[in-house]
Amino acid sequence: MADEVVAKGDQAGRLIIEAEEGEATIWSRRDFFSLAGWAGILAALGVGSLAFARFMFPRVLFEPSPIFKAGLPEEYPVGTVSERWKQEQRVWIVHDPDGFYALLAICTHLGCTPNWLNAENKFKCPCHGSGFRRTGTNFEGPAPRPLERIKIALADDGQLLIDKSVQFRYERGEWTKPGAFLKLKV
Repeated sequence: MADEVVAKGDQAGRLIIEAEEGEATIWSRRDFFSLAGWAGILAALGVGSLAFARFMFPRVLFEPSPIFKAGLPEEYPVGTVSERWKQEQRVWIVHDPDGFYALLAICTHLGCTPNWLNAENKFKCPCHGSGFRRTGTNFEGPAPRPLERIKIALADDGQLLIDKSVQFRYERGEWTKPGAFLKLKV
């Protein structure tokens, strides 16, 4: 029993630790709880210091770019509403005979994603029944205002460039501003 340590208590409630060489260390309850208290204080200070250090380097939320290329204008037939970017970007691209515009696929009532009903030529929100015409104007249901148009332009390489960070609202008269509509002959 080379390195055996035996711990036992005496009648006064002291903890006696005896090593093999015959040395005895006597610990009272007061000594034990004093040591445990200091260990708790040091642990709390250590955790607090780690939390403070973590606070100094905050988490950063990296969001995807609101700007994306939607392909060449030739990919969108005249008179259609493209749902190609509805799932990935929540955007519809509408190609009218006069040109292109992009609608944000977010219902202005509570933020659901409406569906394009080609047979009825309208957008219909499945949540509460709001209806929007092809242009984005609301005509039925609880939606308080039309859908928002987003900036559409032509990139240097000839592709449609959509910028969701620039929005145009009908009730503010912004649908006639540059960027809300792209006049292009295809």
